Amino acid sequence: MRPPITYLKSRNMTQDQNPPAESPKRALCESCAGVQQNWRRAPGHAELVQGVNRKEPRPHGQVTVTRYCCDRCGTVWDYENNKVNLHAGWSVVG
Repeated sequence: MRPPITYLKSRNMTQDQNPPAESPKRALCESCAGVQQNWRRAPGHAELVQGVNRKEPRPHGQVTVTRYCCDRCGTVWDYENNKVNLHAGWSVVG
């Protein structure tokens, strides 16, 4: 017969009662950091995966907003296709 297995607690292993808070802003990968925000017709990058489209009302009429997510860093983007507003375009969500 084998002797029973006993588990020893290491003296060096302590549980942190106050884990560090996660930063609310996620770090952008190099590709996402290179996207020009708030400028219509600025290009995105190859690792952005297109999500759903939605229509949003604006003073001049409806515009299309498309959601994207970066495959590398997980950043969520919206692209507003608004031909009247030159400062529409890419924006980070959240």
